Amino acid sequence: MIADPSTQAAYAAALQLINWKRYKEALAELDNMLQQDPEDPDVYALKARVYLKLSDYDKALYQAKEALKRNPEHPHAWIVLVGVYYETDNEREFERALPEAQRVDPYEAHYFFLKANRLTKKGKFQEARVQLLQAVELEPEAPLYLAMLSYLEALLGDDDASKRLERQAIQYDAEAPLVLLYLAWAASRRGDYDKQESYMRTAVRLNPESKQFQDEYLEALQHSNRVYRIFLAPSRLIRKMKPWQIWVAWIAAWILFKPLILLFILLYVITHWVTKGIVHVRVFGWRRRG
Repeated sequence: MIADPSTQAAYAAALQLINWKRYKEALAELDNMLQQDPEDPDVYALKARVYLKLSDYDKALYQAKEALKRNPEHPHAWIVLVGVYYETDNEREFERALPEAQRVDPYEAHYFFLKANRLTKKGKFQEARVQLLQAVELEPEAPLYLAMLSYLEALLGDDDASKRLERQAIQYDAEAPLVLLYLAWAASRRGDYDKQESYMRTAVRLNPESKQFQDEYLEALQHSNRVYRIFLAPSRLIRKMKPWQIWVAWIAAWILFKPLILLFILLYVITHWVTKGIVHVRVFGWRRRG
């Protein structure tokens, strides 16, 4: 680790610039440090972290690998390496890198969080929950992990547990955009569309440049439409049913009420696009989004 006092001061200054989100200045400070010592793995790892925050994944990956060349067990470089593979959906490299990263630092909760996200995207909610519980055990007051666990409990149909975890997450941090995103997803899954809209409104205010947050906010506004909620109501019942029950109910309904089901589907599609258009005009006016 960094021992020289002047180097420590420069490193601390770079960290402070990162905390202030002054990334270009931080990179300049780190480049100056590399001119003094081109073999410092800590500096490469920190540069990798900055590029990851900037979503410049190629440079983040390069810097992380440079750090690992000099210190193959540098924990921060492994975090960035795994993070890059996760963010770029490189599942093969993610699955290869994760076990080694966890060997280097078995108590890093973020790895369990990323693994849980991967499993959630595959619909493996129970397995994801197991992973996330390990993250929460390591960092029981981390609002992001509590918020995602709230979402998972909602996906698994345990609304009471989801609401309890929601309260805990808000208690620790009510102003983190990513926390609010997971809480909005959880609220939507529970059918609490007013909360979904409230969480996404705050998230967009805190991070107005994120396209994902903008799109999620538009969807939340659409869900808040009373007419559209009528067509969402059956989903609350369906998610509590077992797969075989859904199939049996669908087949029976199709046989007995085929015309009504076709009408319902048609009205749902019409309502979906009409409310989507209303929300678009409400937010952006009549201009097309460029």
